[in-house]
Amino acid sequence: MPESSPLRSAGTRWLGVGLASVLAVITLGLAATGRLGLYVNPESTWFAVSMAVLVLVGAAASFALPLGAESDHGHDHGEDEHAHAHGGRAVSPVTIAGGVLASGFAIVAIALPPASLSADLAMARDVGTAPLFGGEDVVTLATTGDTASFGVGEWASVFATATNPDAFDGDEVTLTGFVTPGAEDGFDLTRLVITHCVIDAQPASVPIATPDPSGDTGQWVTVTGTVRSTADGLVIDAEKVEQIDEPEDPYEF
Repeated sequence: MPESSPLRSAGTRWLGVGLASVLAVITLGLAATGRLGLYVNPESTWFAVSMAVLVLVGAAASFALPLGAESDHGHDHGEDEHAHAHGGRAVSPVTIAGGVLASGFAIVAIALPPASLSADLAMARDVGTAPLFGGEDVVTLATTGDTASFGVGEWASVFATATNPDAFDGDEVTLTGFVTPGAEDGFDLTRLVITHCVIDAQPASVPIATPDPSGDTGQWVTVTGTVRSTADGLVIDAEKVEQIDEPEDPYEF
């Protein structure tokens, strides 16, 4: 039974262990440089690194197989006999297109530097209702006065679910996020919150009241102010808005 052509066998191996190895190397490189947190929750780093190492071990073991062994299925029925007699099955255009696309993604992943998700994406994922990060547990914790460690995500949950807003009136906060459009007399302070990886990233926002301009949409700022209870709900009355560069860890988890 004729063997597959070397070119097709090499292509099959590239689409399998080749691309998997590229992604594994990228993962390990990001972990080594401390940038894997741009893509996954830091608590999942150990899992991502472990899987990357496992992939590379499997890829190295695959070189023990002769090129073309992937297509030797041991079939002896008529259809396979006929196909192999004519030089093997033809590769479909869909398979070729998929291989080129996957290879393109791998090359782009290597060429481009790691980058955080944009403010535009955050606004695109905003469905008009505040996502709940912790829900009742966060509000319960907040009512004990233990809000010092709260980020934008926790405060967004409090602002959306608090049944007694006056309980938070006067709380002092210092929060970091990026500017997104809000009320006329201020802006929304937004941060992307990740549960597992960037695929599930959700925007969390809190309204900031300030008469001072705070930069264009996407500008990172640190806001120091006080939570105020108003007729329209909770708002942060800003005392200071400082423009900053994007932090090394742009997400909340």
